[in-house]
Amino acid sequence: MTALAPTSAARPRALTFGNVWLSAVLVAILFIYPFVFGKTLNFGISTLLFAGFAMSWNILGGWAGQTSLGHAALLGIGAYSMTLLATPERLPPFLSSPLAPWWGTLVGMVVAVAVAAVWGWLTFRLQGSYFALSTIAVALVIRLIAINSNWTGGAEGLFMPDLPRPFGLDLFDRKVEYWLAFAFVLLTLVITHLIRRSRMGYALQAVREDEDGARALGIDPARMKLLAFMLSAALMALGGSLYALYLQAFEPHTILELPLSIQIALLAIIGGRTTIQGPLIGALVLSIFGEVFRNVFSSANLLIYGVLILLVTLFAPSGIMGLFQRAGSKLGTAR
Repeated sequence: MTALAPTSAARPRALTFGNVWLSAVLVAILFIYPFVFGKTLNFGISTLLFAGFAMSWNILGGWAGQTSLGHAALLGIGAYSMTLLATPERLPPFLSSPLAPWWGTLVGMVVAVAVAAVWGWLTFRLQGSYFALSTIAVALVIRLIAINSNWTGGAEGLFMPDLPRPFGLDLFDRKVEYWLAFAFVLLTLVITHLIRRSRMGYALQAVREDEDGARALGIDPARMKLLAFMLSAALMALGGSLYALYLQAFEPHTILELPLSIQIALLAIIGGRTTIQGPLIGALVLSIFGEVFRNVFSSANLLIYGVLILLVTLFAPSGIMGLFQRAGSKLGTAR
């Protein structure tokens, strides 16, 4: 028993050390990507943005255990806020000139946090599938508002206007957009690491596993879930503004649709929703496979892509990262 004690005590530190190294390796790969694959920056930007969306979703859906299927609405709030406040003909009456994109992004994040606060207050009384259904309902309401409002461009959507060049950078240049998306992923990854090692992270895990038990320990489940939702919303809105830059034109039928919310959730779930790097790995793996299938199998790519998702769900219910962690645990036990 004495000989085993140091090994078991060292495990949490070893896991943390391993998490940091894995994150560093993934970040290094993403950093090198534009220098090696400079002709496929569109693919890189899209993959990075969806990786950031999945990690943002994971703060609520993974760490807090609240499966949301309406996060596209928060993404849309960021996209619409930044675009509207930069478009002269669509400015609200109290603004005399367009806002720079970074100010529009901050406004979108604040609005998304406020929406998440009200949204969470209304829906966190529900649990399980009822909560998931309620997020779909709220997201559909936001989508209908966007479709039926003239100031949002209605069903036709919005076009990104000409934007100022901060530090001489062209925000419509794909290289600039790649590094902005890279910064978004890096920020989200760092925040996730901080949550994992903080009191908030332990509280969220306690709430996820057993709300009554967490309440007995003095943790307020509703407050913790609301904090997770608000932080997730802020990051989704930040990513949404970058997504608007990338698309340059968007409409409610694409940016506020239910399939987009499901895709974001799937990336996190398949990668490993209760892990730090799982959503990032899920986005990388599924994006690569999706691109390969689209080029190789043509019209059959969606069928094969769906079969791949089904196989991962059946044989790795804890996600790709969970599969690796179990394999690592078995190797450690064998030693």
